[in-house]
Amino acid sequence: MHLHHLTHLASSESGRAWSLRLPRILDQLVVQWDLKNVCMPFTNANVSYAVKAERNGEPVVLKIQWPHDECKYEADALKLWNGNGSVELLAHDKGCHALLLEYCDPGQSLGDANGVDKIGVMVDLLPKLWLEANEPFQTLSDEARAWQSRLYENWQSLEKPFERSLLDKVARYIDQLLATPQQPVLVHQDLHGANVLSAQRSPWLVIDPKPLIAEREFSIACVIRSPELGHSQADVVGRLNRLCFELELDRERARQWAMVQTLCWSFDAGASPSMLEVVRWLDREDFSPNLA
Repeated sequence: MHLHHLTHLASSESGRAWSLRLPRILDQLVVQWDLKNVCMPFTNANVSYAVKAERNGEPVVLKIQWPHDECKYEADALKLWNGNGSVELLAHDKGCHALLLEYCDPGQSLGDANGVDKIGVMVDLLPKLWLEANEPFQTLSDEARAWQSRLYENWQSLEKPFERSLLDKVARYIDQLLATPQQPVLVHQDLHGANVLSAQRSPWLVIDPKPLIAEREFSIACVIRSPELGHSQADVVGRLNRLCFELELDRERARQWAMVQTLCWSFDAGASPSMLEVVRWLDREDFSPNLA
């Protein structure tokens, strides 16, 4: 079993324990779901073991998740979307944290595609994902408060990698945005150019949801910063403007949420310089006279 793309999990006790259990889990699922021709794992999966296989002569994807909070409700989201804009969930084993998924053919990522209106694809997909939902999904309010509670600790632990004023602004945005909640829907909060694949059943389908109950303006944060769709100030601001115009979203709320999520997620990558660039580009787009 090849796990070279998951070696980073060895840094945690739970990751090491899961890696040791994985061969037995794989063998169990191959028998349980009558899988044939199991291939080498996809190497672009960072926290799961995903392989192409066949069931009843049809290609499928077996995905075994390293158990962690972000993947906890992936199957629930896919079940709710029921293949409308997303890959279909064919089977789910909750105990094994395993999903049997529709295989996307040809499976090219949107970020790698040429001659495609990539933002147009996102404009088409996003409303399909915005369904009314509640339990068991986590809410944006809980998520954003958790980010806020760790902001200053993370900043200090990384030796203050950027100016305090930017941190203060993001903390303030969280307070302001949560004080004026908008209609909640189910969103894919990690929707970027590599998580949209070309397929036969539908031209493009989303994969790997990190589901959240949130407002529509928040749902475009990851699309706005997606480096797979172009990484420059013109690219980032252009995506913000077009998505908000075509999806009839509040531009200022979308801009603020994109700053919040991008800065908070940047800490997971050691205060990623490219993500901080996005935050600063969006910060220059603040046209509100009553905000610093």
